[in-house]
This record gives sequence, C-alpha cells and structure tokens, in this order.
Amino acid sequence: MPHIKPKATPIFQTSVFTFDDVNELELYFEQPGQRYMYSRYANPNSDELANEVNKLEGGVGAVVTSSGMSAILAAILAVCKAGDHVLCAEEIYGGSSSLLTQELSRIGIEVTYVPSEATYTFDELVQPNTRLFLAETMSNPLLMVFDLKQLAEQTKKHQIKLVIDNTFATPVLTKPLGLGADIVIHSVTKYLSGHSDVTAGVVVCQTEEDLQRVQKVMMTYGLNLSPFESWLAARGLKTLRLRMKQHCSNAQTIAEYLQQHPKVEQVWYPGLPQHPQHELTKNQGKGMFGGMLSFRIKDDTEAVNRFMQGLEQIPFAPSLAGVSTSISYPLGTSHRALSPEQQKKIGITTGVIRLSVGIEEPEELLADLERGLSKV
Repeated sequence: MPHIKPKATPIFQTSVFTFDDVNELELYFEQPGQRYMYSRYANPNSDELANEVNKLEGGVGAVVTSSGMSAILAAILAVCKAGDHVLCAEEIYGGSSSLLTQELSRIGIEVTYVPSEATYTFDELVQPNTRLFLAETMSNPLLMVFDLKQLAEQTKKHQIKLVIDNTFATPVLTKPLGLGADIVIHSVTKYLSGHSDVTAGVVVCQTEEDLQRVQKVMMTYGLNLSPFESWLAARGLKTLRLRMKQHCSNAQTIAEYLQQHPKVEQVWYPGLPQHPQHELTKNQGKGMFGGMLSFRIKDDTEAVNRFMQGLEQIPFAPSLAGVSTSISYPLGTSHRALSPEQQKKIGITTGVIRLSVGIEEPEELLADLERGLSKV
C-alpha cells in the first residue's frame, strides 16, 4: 500500500481500535496518549479539535464534549461534589441556570446567584464550601461584559475556581486564562465550528490537575464527542479569525443603525460608546466587540410577531453564531425557564430580540431589518 500523507485529517469513524497482542494493550496503559483504544476515551478527531482550541486559548490542554451543556457540566463536576456550593453570575445563559438550579441541586450542589451590582464585591456570598464562580465573558443575551482580571483577583482571594464561558467572545477577542481564569468553556456549536451543523462543547484548563479531572468526568459520564462532529468542528475552526472579523464589523454597523431607528427602544452592544463596558470591552477584546447584539422594540407580542414575519432573509432560529444571520427570542427560548421575577430583574421583556449577526454583506442585512421594523 502506498505511503499516504493527507493534508486534512481523515475521519476516524470507529468506536474501537485494535491491538496486535496483549503486549501492545499493556503499552496503551503504560504510555498514555500514544495509542487509542475506545472512542469514548479518545479519538484522533476529537484530539485534533481539543488541541486546536487549546492552542487558541493558551491552556495546558482541552477536552471536547458532546455539547456546550455537557462542557458546563464537566467543568462543574470536575471541581464540585455533593455538599459543595457554586456562585454564578445573575446574568447567565438560561441553560446554565437550569443545570444548576434544577439538576445539580438534586445531587447536593448548591448555587447562589451573584447580582450584577455585586460582581466584584461578592465576599458575603462566599461560604466555606464554595468551590467555583461561573460567569460569561459577555452575558447572554444582554451583553454585560465582565472584567475578567478583576473577577479573577476576587476568586483567587477566596481560593475558588473561576470558570468562564467564552462562547460569545471566542479566543479571537478574549483569552480568559491569560486574565486569570482557571477553566474556560465553549459551546463549540456556536462560533468555533461556526456553520450551524455541529453540536459540541469544549473545556480548556489552566492546570494539569483540572484537566485530568475534566477528562475523567467526560469519560465516566460518557460526554464524549463523535469523530464526525469533531472533524466538522475542526474544519470550521480553520476560518474562525476571518469569520469573527466580519461578524464584528457587521454587528457594529447594525448596532449603529438600530440605535438611531425610531421603532427601536434600546440596543445592547458593547461596540456602542453608550454601553457601560464599552472601554473595558475595547481593551479586553482587542478592539473588537463580537457578533452578538440584542435590541428591544415595544413590549408587545404581536409587534414581535409582525417584525419576525416581515423579515424575508433573516430566520427566527433559537441558536446563534452561524455564518448566516438569525434572530432569537430570549423570553420564549433561552430564558424561558426563569421565573417572571428573574426575567424582569435582568431586563428580558416581551420586546427583547437577540440578533446573531452573520458574515453576509451588511447592506443586505440592513435592508431586511428595515423590512421587519416597518411592520412594527
């Protein structure tokens, strides 16, 4: 058989790998990382994806998982056991909130939500059994941006782990480990793979000890990612820098357009000078502000429906970060599980629409948004 040297990694679509004899099996255990045995433990495609993301984030290693949710789960279970306590930013993805409040509470992990105004002064909320603080670089959906360096100083003071969900920013904008975070998580489904055709997650660690714990959780709980999904995500990752530049540029243009539109009551986008963390984001994000924004039209369900129906090009799709622009409705999707009081407190009202800005020509997007807004 000729010597084959593919430029792109082939897909190792296999659940198990073979050995010549018992001696080779023993080498698998004696020399970790040199051979493969079972794809739940490791696979060349998932390893490639993990290594590439780890390079971008600057950790000691990464573990890929079956979804963003399983990445959050793996990060928390790597650090916490029954009887432990977690601090979580009040403005957080609804799925993270549901995981902590509805599921992990059932197995004895407590959670306290840190109000936005106490983000850097949460001393009174720390308990002897507090193990970690979970937050997002940019919150979903109202784009509050955290000062990660300041947050890391506070968590180190209390000797608790800082776990940062960097999905919205990506390492192209911000590298949380370099700012003091202990663990970084991503929904790879979003920007890292980038084409709305993969469901995956990743956990990147600052220390070998945390990495080994995350690997153990992934393997034991069966949170692994399939070879084909790993291959697709690694393929998408190759264009991440290019895509993020266009996402950010388009989002800035659209935020400025919405900001002056008479039918729009409020816009949340860190690239606008009015945004409370505009300067912080500029410094922390290398002068880029991300591809996500939210805006509010009047708080009326029918007005929201007319806006959505008036769009010809931008679909209503409850996810984000694909190359094609889409809108989402936080009240009815990502933050549906929150109580009305929680929704109101963080500002998610009937008229709030989240816009995931794609990489199309900006003129096309502005024309479609104008069509939708003309129906409000």
